[in-house]
Amino acid sequence: MPARAVFIAGAGTEIGKTYVTAALTRRLRALGRPVRTLKPLASGVPPLGDPGFAESDTARLLDAQDLALGEAAVEACSPWRFSAPLSPDQAAALEGRSLDLADLVGWCRAQIAGTREGTLLIEGVGGLMSPVTETATGLDWLRALGVPAVLVSGSYLGAISHALTACETLRLHAVPLLAVAVSESEGAPAPASTVAGAIARHAGAPVFCLRRDEPCPDSLADLI
Repeated sequence: MPARAVFIAGAGTEIGKTYVTAALTRRLRALGRPVRTLKPLASGVPPLGDPGFAESDTARLLDAQDLALGEAAVEACSPWRFSAPLSPDQAAALEGRSLDLADLVGWCRAQIAGTREGTLLIEGVGGLMSPVTETATGLDWLRALGVPAVLVSGSYLGAISHALTACETLRLHAVPLLAVAVSESEGAPAPASTVAGAIARHAGAPVFCLRRDEPCPDSLADLI
């Protein structure tokens, strides 16, 4: 099976992007398909020795791959990690650090080139238009990689508009959209399935609903 890279983008921040990415990783592995999952850029990440690290996005993705929380595995999954729970450009500035888009894209391209079989999942950070460097957004990162995307949305009030705006943005920039995954938001006024149905009428791509504590649908995994 030829290697394939897919970018997991978000319609917003804190909407379940890592939950969906981990669920998709587990489903692909359960189907016997080789998969490697990365979150190259992450903020709000405690040091590895901090007990809170186990709740970080990086730790959740390593757990989905059945990888131990060792320094090498963490570095291989998320080489750019920042402590503050802010956009990466702001979090980096607080640490006196900076990130160049060319370095981020170059690293990701090297991982894509080194994937000989199966699927490489690359989870983005924040929402599609969140800044990742002082001059670039998540969309710039995705466009530079030239890979298809899965868009993750929440089911909170306003999620339909946010998801469709992101879908339209991807379309205008000629980014292939494989699917939209609606992750159930806690306390949302409407069922996630209702939100997914509304998005599906306009998205121009397959839409799937992922409720909390439920596995990734096989039909979504089949598109990857």
